[in-house]
Amino acid sequence: MEKKVAEQIVEMLVEAGVKRIYAVTGDSLNQINDAVRRNGKIQWIHVRHEETGAFAAGAEAQLHGGLGCCGGSSGPGHVHLINGLYDAHRSGASVIAIASTIVSEEFGTRYFQETNTLKLFNDCSFYNELAITAEQAPRMLQAAMQKALTRKGVAVIGIPGDLASAATDKGLSSPCIFPAPAEICPSPGELQQLASLLNHAVKITLFCGIGAKDAHDELVELAGLLNAPVAYSFKSKMEIQYDNPYEVGMTGLLGMPSGYDSMHEAEVLLMLGTDFPYASFMPEHNTIVQVDINPERLGRRAKIQMGLCGDIKTTLRALIPLIEPHADDSFLKKQLADYAKVRKRLNTYVEERGSEERIHPEFVMSIINGLAKENAIFTVDTGMTCVWGARYLQATGKRKMLGSFNHGSMANAMPQAIGAALAFPDRQVVALCGDGGLSMLLGDLSTIVQYHLPIKIIVFNNRALGMVKLEMEVAGLPDWQTDMLNPDYSRVAEAMEIPGYSIQAPGEVMPVLKEVFKREGPVLVDIKTDPDALAMPPKVEWAQMTGFVRSMYKLLMSGKSREIIDTIHSNYKHIREVL
Repeated sequence: MEKKVAEQIVEMLVEAGVKRIYAVTGDSLNQINDAVRRNGKIQWIHVRHEETGAFAAGAEAQLHGGLGCCGGSSGPGHVHLINGLYDAHRSGASVIAIASTIVSEEFGTRYFQETNTLKLFNDCSFYNELAITAEQAPRMLQAAMQKALTRKGVAVIGIPGDLASAATDKGLSSPCIFPAPAEICPSPGELQQLASLLNHAVKITLFCGIGAKDAHDELVELAGLLNAPVAYSFKSKMEIQYDNPYEVGMTGLLGMPSGYDSMHEAEVLLMLGTDFPYASFMPEHNTIVQVDINPERLGRRAKIQMGLCGDIKTTLRALIPLIEPHADDSFLKKQLADYAKVRKRLNTYVEERGSEERIHPEFVMSIINGLAKENAIFTVDTGMTCVWGARYLQATGKRKMLGSFNHGSMANAMPQAIGAALAFPDRQVVALCGDGGLSMLLGDLSTIVQYHLPIKIIVFNNRALGMVKLEMEVAGLPDWQTDMLNPDYSRVAEAMEIPGYSIQAPGEVMPVLKEVFKREGPVLVDIKTDPDALAMPPKVEWAQMTGFVRSMYKLLMSGKSREIIDTIHSNYKHIREVL
């Protein structure tokens, strides 16, 4: 029996477990939109901007491990998808993007809204094809879904508007997909070589990434046998930190000295499921071993002496019986003691809460950590909000955290929260937004209202692009064009039918947030945080120190002595530690 291509696409998405399509309908997408309406087993989420839809689909796929789906029509809709698709692809999210195009007879004529989807999406996808016959479309969709699911990334299928309404009864490929979870383990010889190295070393540190998320218990067991501290990347914090007596925190731009030092002072650094990108934070004078399920990643970020291909859980299960228990725990004790000191210093800016319209963001994040549910899903905007989330949100074993950790895009937190809330309606979802990030996609607050999503939106309103300001200062530049003239976001929220709160003083934080977290439905809280709060990296270089001094001098010469005084007052303990 013949069916429209649009109907076949929707039925195949349903069969593959896709629950919703995030898109702005119109033009060439209208046939697929109508097929969704008539099917009744899949939801069309009308976002205000296609970038929001791509972020939401990526978040959903990361959380449940299946397929997310978004769509964009013709040229502008395609271009709007790009940023969210880049983020999904770099995050390893299995996302199908339906790029409906102009009618096929107009291809190559520079027609209204024409784009070349094959060129446009090539760099942010594993699969990217354009159907030109009705028989091709379902076959391409099956291939796209199979590729997205097994390669963990984006797949794009281009569907001309006229093709979506064409009909065919031919089915030349499977109408469903086949998940293929695999257990991959290094060879016995490689495992024996690694075990020998670990058994003869005294100072060993484990550094874990998101690839180790399913191996928490095995990691803890191995660390106990080796008396090894466990450091981790931000992306894997919620999976590695909890119930882990050997954890010493993160390293990297958002990390802390204990994580950094444990890696640099080790004889052997064992990297498990991480493709850590920041070379300046990696040690160079110890033995580094990397284990990753993707052999393409081995050795590309660090000077490793041994590289093994395997999924972390399977590999550790095979490795642990070969490990001899270590008696010397002096290295572990030292790193744990250093970590305790770091945590004590981090608490300084929780205890000293700030002042009117200069509330310490560390204090705010610690309150959120205490009030949020044990299985909350957090989304964090790129920038300073990411820093405070990295340092003050604690894992429970049930919490999840999403961010643009690989692509580093602004404006991700609120759209990702939309995907999280739709995928897991019974869980608390907290969007931790920067004022710069939220303002970029502000219109999709209406999407939250339209679909009754009970997201708690917390705006860290420091009236500046805080991370950019810090980048300029450590480079010796006075911050310029980083200030933001913001509206009262609580009043904006009210205008969009979301209850809004504004917090001006530290004493308001706890009572207001308590009330907010008890409320049903969506809520937005605009918190005036300290614009001069600095995020100190785990290792401060001399060039950064001198650059900061130069920037302060330039501000002084520009007559901005007030800004210098505010910066010193807000960060005197950080500055004292560095000196």
